[in-house]
Amino acid sequence: MNYILFDDCSRQTLLPLTFTKPVAEIRVGILTMKERWDMVLKTKSSYITEKYLSKKYKTVVSDENILINSSFVPNLDLIKSINELKPNQAIIHNDLLIAARINKSKIESFDYKDYSNFENINLKSNLLRIENTWDIFKLNGDLIKIDFELLTKGRKSEVISKTNNIICEENIFIEKGAKAEFATLNASNGYIYIGKNAEIMEGSIVRGSLALCEHSVLKLAAKIYGPTTIGPYSKVGGEVNNSVILGYSNKGHDGFLGNSVLGEWCNLGADTNNSNLKNNYAEVKLWNYQKERFTKTGLQFCGLIMGDHSKCGINTMFNTGTVIGVNANIFGTGFPRNFVPSFSWGGAAGFSVYATNKAFEVANKVMKRREKYFDDTEKEILMHIFDETKKYRRFK
Repeated sequence: MNYILFDDCSRQTLLPLTFTKPVAEIRVGILTMKERWDMVLKTKSSYITEKYLSKKYKTVVSDENILINSSFVPNLDLIKSINELKPNQAIIHNDLLIAARINKSKIESFDYKDYSNFENINLKSNLLRIENTWDIFKLNGDLIKIDFELLTKGRKSEVISKTNNIICEENIFIEKGAKAEFATLNASNGYIYIGKNAEIMEGSIVRGSLALCEHSVLKLAAKIYGPTTIGPYSKVGGEVNNSVILGYSNKGHDGFLGNSVLGEWCNLGADTNNSNLKNNYAEVKLWNYQKERFTKTGLQFCGLIMGDHSKCGINTMFNTGTVIGVNANIFGTGFPRNFVPSFSWGGAAGFSVYATNKAFEVANKVMKRREKYFDDTEKEILMHIFDETKKYRRFK
């Protein structure tokens, strides 16, 4: 069977992270949403996403296809229901389309909002769903547990060096090539997963859950409170609490990151700090792209949401509940505004438009360092985002 993961309305509420990628490419837990679905279904799925992303994230169509809502997390009931789908049947949960089996001729006309032409099967199972940006760190502990069990079942961890101070070793799994020396690893409250060729440097203190993905590094004396995920090819130092770094991003120095999500190709300058709690302990509001205003999150703790390719200089301070778009460059004293549009250049003293030629030059250099390439496809995606977000850059 051919499986295709589709974006639904959650794509809007997961902006700015989904400006540059489908919902299926969001990392929560150890794996991305796509990696998790591919593992449980033993397949390699493709995507239905925004037209401007489809050149990079292609749709592969077969005579018979099962379309799956990529914002949902698979469980046994859902997998069983999907595998039992017959042609022209759809699984519905709380009035949302979760999955549908359709033939090749109906793919182009597919609309996740209209499932009236399907034979509907209502699923009453409790499901986890990544619907809002803050769900990424809020549900991260649940997803690390799911992924840890999925990835380690029937396997044996590499040997952990005896130089480490280890608590609950049975909840720690180290992949081939990973290194950890003279660190404290406390897995009594959550799992610790250290990916292939990842490294925990000396003096680091980890209280699980932690997912340190392949080729990522915890720098000297880093302090990590779980549940935290550090995506592949990232470098992290200082203090991190209940945050997710999607991958290919650096927070290489001292400073605090809490209840936050960083996209890919981001860099936080030395001593960058974010607030994750308001001084009056009030509920945090975040910029909502769908409603084009700040909306309530229901959370008391909520920090920074930063889109791909954004950077900030040394000693940057972010207020509670700050949203940074794609390709923003922030620097200077004081607190920048709580919503910084994509392709913004500046800080608390004011912003101007970050010229695309300069932004693309930086992206090219940064990606080359990880042996990735800023090709025409990447450029076209970012040009589309530049045009789409123009309305937010109302700088004086």
